[in-house]
Parts: sequence; C-alpha cells; structure tokens
Amino acid sequence: MVTDTDGYIHIIEYLTEHLSLFENSISSNKNADTVMAVIEVELSEQIISVCSQNELLTFNQRNAIIREVDAIVYDLEEILSGVVNNPVTEEQNAFIKEFASLIKNLFDTEINIQLS
Repeated sequence: MVTDTDGYIHIIEYLTEHLSLFENSISSNKNADTVMAVIEVELSEQIISVCSQNELLTFNQRNAIIREVDAIVYDLEEILSGVVNNPVTEEQNAFIKEFASLIKNLFDTEINIQLS
C-alpha cells in the first residue's frame, strides 16, 4: 500500500537526513519513554485517526494498513537500532510526531486514491 511508494522512500530519506537528532543524544529526563515507545504511540494514534476518518475502509483494507504499519515500525527499528531503547529527548519527540504525521498523510493519500 504505502511502503512500496516513492512517498515512503522520501519519508525514509527525510529520517536519514535527520539521524543526527538521534546520535549521541542524552535525555535530561531519565524517566522519559524510550524512542521506540514514542514511535509506537505516535504511529498508533495516527493510524487510529486514519481508520476512523475513513469509515468506508473494509476489514481487509484495515488489516493491510496494520501490516504496513508493522513493516514501517520494523524499518524504523532497523534504522534507529542503536537508540530505540534510549530515553527520548524533547527534540526527538517532536521529530517523531512530525514523522508520524507524514506517515498518516501518506496513508491518507493512498486511501483517497483507492477509494476514488
């Protein structure tokens, strides 16, 4: 659905261009959620929003979206493997929110194409 699109490739390139946010960073809040926990929460919220905004999605289409999100999370785990268990910094948190919004926009675009 989306992981095989040029848009997804561009979003991953955007992430790699901003990897410096995740390198050698130390959170001042040792009780902060981990980078991976924030990624999972943000992506989940965005995908719940996608599904609730698109009531015409079939059960199979919703399952396909969930499989795609699993693949995206796997990609992120690979790219950020050295820092996924680190406490998230404020800058990383902001970037992850933005990144999750870009993923949502990609799903919105693809769903609009499929439902047209």
